[in-house]
Amino acid sequence: MQLDSSQLDTFAAVIDEGSFDLAARRLRITPSAVSQRIKALESRVGQVLIQRGKPARTTAAGDALLRLARQVSLLEVEAIAAVKGAVEGLRLPIAVNADSLNGWFLPALLAVPQDLVTAFDLRQEDQDHSAELLRAGSVLAAVTADPRPVQGCRVMPLGRMRYLSIATPSYAERWLTGRPLAEALGDAPLLVFNTKDMLQHRLMRKVTRRRLDPPVHSIPAPGPFVRAIRLGLGWGMIEEEVVEADLDADTLVEVAKGKYVDVPLYWQYWKLDSPVLDALTEAVLQAAADGLRTA
Repeated sequence: MQLDSSQLDTFAAVIDEGSFDLAARRLRITPSAVSQRIKALESRVGQVLIQRGKPARTTAAGDALLRLARQVSLLEVEAIAAVKGAVEGLRLPIAVNADSLNGWFLPALLAVPQDLVTAFDLRQEDQDHSAELLRAGSVLAAVTADPRPVQGCRVMPLGRMRYLSIATPSYAERWLTGRPLAEALGDAPLLVFNTKDMLQHRLMRKVTRRRLDPPVHSIPAPGPFVRAIRLGLGWGMIEEEVVEADLDADTLVEVAKGKYVDVPLYWQYWKLDSPVLDALTEAVLQAAADGLRTA
């Protein structure tokens, strides 16, 4: 069974943009044309591929076809580039966790030759969940904490990010001084990035060997998250390189001194004969070697 590449491109655009109207704007066609292409594709495969809603999402059958759509689009663009000598319209979707985006990862994008890619499309996702975007076909590559390769992907180790438990001295004086740390952590307010962020809870289990239920503030942005800790709203886990100077100056302190959480990171990308994926992988490995613990 052969599939129409324009229908696959339209399908991917609907999922990327979240609606038929926005996909039409991106593709510079009418919403009616988008609808006709999706109907023709669904008729061709005999399955409903899109859950109509806000945003539009793939069905289980659509997940498999979205992976194909990404692969076909990448290979088509690179084949045309090989003929014309220039890349046109290649948007490369990549999943990266927030702390990597805020630290070591971005220099890798600058190292990818500009003649190989038109634009990067970065999707921020927790490292424990970014592999799910690969499985769904939403991205071509991902920084992930999962060493198990997603079907159809290669996996390579990058290194480790080390997180320390951090608070202000005044916060530590108020909430942690005068009683055992294992007891104090049960009452002391803490900060998490979002509901997927379990670093703080991993540190508490490491220190107390118990599951605790302290007050939790959720702040889903790296900059405000660190600022909230600096203001004394709660304690939280921050990458060691971000707080080294503050610890040396005693403007911040470790909640559990000598305890830390190391998060191993891996690079997963689809098994495709693709110059841009190869160049991106080389650049990511070098950036990781420069910015992560690699022992």
